[in-house]
Amino acid sequence: MATVSRIRSSLSVFNKILRSNSQLSPPHPQLSKGFSTSSVQKEQKVKVPLALFGGSGNYASALYIAAVKTNALEKVESEILDLVEASKKADTYFQFTKDLSVPAETRVKAINEICTQAKFSDVTKHFLVVLAENGRLRNLDTIAKRFVELTMAHKGEVKVTVTSVIVDPSILGGLVVEFGQKVFDMSIKSRARQMERQDDLALAYNLERDSAGCSTAP
Repeated sequence: MATVSRIRSSLSVFNKILRSNSQLSPPHPQLSKGFSTSSVQKEQKVKVPLALFGGSGNYASALYIAAVKTNALEKVESEILDLVEASKKADTYFQFTKDLSVPAETRVKAINEICTQAKFSDVTKHFLVVLAENGRLRNLDTIAKRFVELTMAHKGEVKVTVTSVIVDPSILGGLVVEFGQKVFDMSIKSRARQMERQDDLALAYNLERDSAGCSTAP
């Protein structure tokens, strides 16, 4: 919670930074070197536990590699999720990330200020700077979700989705549990369907038996 509070406080620097474009310095050219989307294929020492595709998957994989190599996976995950959570309640930040007309150097300076005040690790800071440089801050939420997929796979964890009648009245009762590619349907709706199928099969069997009996009668 302390980190989230620091982030929320630091988000207020946007208004000041957005008014001082003329004083900004260009982003450091080396910051993006370790986080280019093509670097995922070049890294051989750290194996990504899941194959993720698309731009968000490449960025998430690059962040995973950098975090693992610096033994900061849990810290980076916490920082990224804290920023995503805090940004949802900051209208200025939300508009800032969506507005591609904002100069890259403005985005970089703002992110540097936030990371400094929030006391983010260098890995997280450099990664966010790259997103700012490339106009990808608007995709942070999606990238964060893909990154969590990698951290869960790294820990051997599996995402489980449980559906109950409270969130889906159509199942009538019971539970539907999904994890990985498997689904365990223990809902009343599913049981009712099974009973209907059994009744249909029994009826069809009886009709066939009766029909066979009639055809063999003298």
